[in-house]
Amino acid sequence: MTCEYKLTLSPRSLHNADPKAKAVLERAKTQVGFIPNMYAGMANSPGLLETYLDGYDRFRKDSGFTPAEQEVVFLTISRGNGCDYCMAAHSMIADRMSKVPPPVTEAIRNGRTIPHAKLAALSTFTDTLLATRGLPSKAAVQAFLGAGYEERHVLEIILAIAVKTLSNYSNHLFHTPLDGMFASREWKQSA
Repeated sequence: MTCEYKLTLSPRSLHNADPKAKAVLERAKTQVGFIPNMYAGMANSPGLLETYLDGYDRFRKDSGFTPAEQEVVFLTISRGNGCDYCMAAHSMIADRMSKVPPPVTEAIRNGRTIPHAKLAALSTFTDTLLATRGLPSKAAVQAFLGAGYEERHVLEIILAIAVKTLSNYSNHLFHTPLDGMFASREWKQSA
C-alpha cells in the first residue's frame, strides 16, 4: 500500500546526508550491514530513524519473544498496516534468519489461519491490539495469556507496533522501492 501523496524528499546516503543523518545512517549500516531503502528515506528525519533503530533493537534484544515470535509480530503488524515493503523484508528475515515455519509465514502473508496454536494466538492478539488501538477486551488478553505468554509481552507488542508504525507509515509516504535482497518475497495487499 502506498499513500496517494508521495514525499519528494531525496533518499539520504552516507555521501549526501547532513552530519546528524550521516551518524544515524552509519549506525544503521553497522546494525544491518547495509543501508536499506527504507532507512534512506527515514534519514530525512534523523530523529525518526534513530527512534526506529532504538526501538527495533530493544524489541529484538529484550522482548522475551523468540526470533520466530518476533517475526510473527512484525509480519502481523505490517500486514495490518498494509506495508508492502515491510511484508517483503520481514518475510525474507522470517525465512532466512528467524526460522519461522514457512506455513506460518505464508498464512500471515495471505490472511489465512496460522497452523501453529501458540504463534496463531500471538498473531491474533497482535492484530487485536493494533485494531483496537490498545484497547483489547479482557477475553482477548486472557486468551493471549492462556497461550503461554505473560502480561509483559503485551507491552512488548506495543513497542513493536510503535516501531512498525514508524516504518510502515514512512514507507507508505515514500513509496519505498523494495531492496533487491527482499524482491523474492514481494507482497501486495489484496483488496
